[in-house]
This record gives sequence, C-alpha cells and structure tokens, in this order.
Amino acid sequence: MTTAQVAGPRPPAAAVRAAARFVAAPDGRGGTALPVLAGEAPFALRRTGRRGPVAHVALVGAMSAPLGGDRLTLTAAVEPGAALRFTTTAATLALPGRTGAPAAYDIRITVGDGATLHWLPEPLISAAGSHLRTTTRVELAPTARLLFREEQVLGRAGEPAGRLTTRLTVHRAGRPLYDQELAYGPGAPGWDGGAVLGGHRAVGQLLAVDPAFGDAPPPVTPPHTAEGAVAATMPLAGPAVVVSAVASDALRLRALLRTAERALTHEGDEGRLRRHPA
Repeated sequence: MTTAQVAGPRPPAAAVRAAARFVAAPDGRGGTALPVLAGEAPFALRRTGRRGPVAHVALVGAMSAPLGGDRLTLTAAVEPGAALRFTTTAATLALPGRTGAPAAYDIRITVGDGATLHWLPEPLISAAGSHLRTTTRVELAPTARLLFREEQVLGRAGEPAGRLTTRLTVHRAGRPLYDQELAYGPGAPGWDGGAVLGGHRAVGQLLAVDPAFGDAPPPVTPPHTAEGAVAATMPLAGPAVVVSAVASDALRLRALLRTAERALTHEGDEGRLRRHPA
C-alpha cells in the first residue's frame, strides 16, 4: 500500500481526487499483456523490465501526494493465468495539507485462478503533521498466488511520526484470510509501546499465499534478527503465511523482509511460491 512517488512540490490548490487502474491478462502466446494501464496525476503507470511470461508494472509519481485532504484510488486486476510484478520507483511521502484534513488512499486488487501477483512497492513515509488512512483489499481466486509486501516508516530523519492508519484485508475464494488494522502517531493509543513498536520507527509485513501450501503451510524459518530489528513468522488458517517485522530504520526493515522474500520465492523447494515473477 505504498505506491505514489513524490516527484516535486505541488502548487497551492484544492485537494486532489485521482484514480488509476491496470489489468494484466494472458496474451495467448505464453506471456502477460497489459490491456489497461491508465492513471491521472499523481499516478503514472509504466510497463518496465523484460517482456515474457511476467508483466512488470511500476508506478511513477507525477506530483507530491498524498497531501492532507487528497483522495486517491488504485485498482489492479490480474486475470486468470496471468503473472504480474508491481513496484514503485520511490517511496510514498505522506505530507500535511493546507487544511489539516486527513488524506485517504484506497487500493483494490483482484487475482484470478492460476494467476500470480508480486506486489512489492517502496515504503510509505509518514511525515510529521500528516494524517493518512490507507486501505488495501485483496480478492484472491482459489488457485491464485500472492506475494505482498508493505512497509511504513514513521517520520523522516529527526522528526516525529505523522498520524497513520493502515488496514489490509485479504479474501480467498470469497472467505476472509487476513484482516489487520494498525494505527500509529499522535492520537493512537499505545502505538509506541512494547506491545506494538517498542520504540522502533519502521514496520512492515510480507504475506505469501499459495495453494501448494495446503491447509497448513509449512513452517518458515524466521528471518535473521539483526541489531535494531526483529521479525516473527505466523502461519495463517489457509494456504498462507505472514512475516511481520519492526526495525529502527527502513534499511534494516527491508533486509529482514528481503530474507523472507527470497525464501518464499525459491523455485524447486516444496511448499514455496511457484511461477513467481523473475
């Protein structure tokens, strides 16, 4: 849920209402096409990387966003049999607006039968004074595969965190698989205490869903815990596992999640994600 790049300052103006949408579909030749790739500022979607069985899409920002009061929507569909890797070209920076109103960022994702999606954006940075609520809803078909990473950094260097609320909901075959809402920053009770962040300023998770896991996913060794960072792995009630991590900074957080990502996308090992994007 971290997808809009900051490309430069925005002139004083009313809050932005913007949407983007893209669709990945089999091209009939063993590859994946992008029949729909559309967005309005601050969204600019680009096909990147090599062509082949996996489509690569990157989101490039056209202006500063989200600012307070903005309403942004991103919709993605991976049709049955397609394979997609989604990234962003830079971190999202949530900034305060002129009115103090909160911003909203909604992401809606569907993944069809036999399709694979790797959703790997750069972090969301919650700057001091900002107020952002993000919601991500993922709908998976019974045989869909998903690797989903999200990372939040609470405050830029040397500044306090803004107010940030995030919710990630994943349904598989029409049934709930994962639903988590977290709140950080001013007004969120206990967010910096030992039960939540424990003084850390970067938080993230990696969620993997694969029907090959069966009813009980195989145990996944937690990523190496380094100084200033800690991670935990939890199987879900379904063919899925989630790795959650907190760290003192974004670099340590990414190192932990990348370790888990490499483990979960290594082809040839039983119980790992298959047909993953290269």
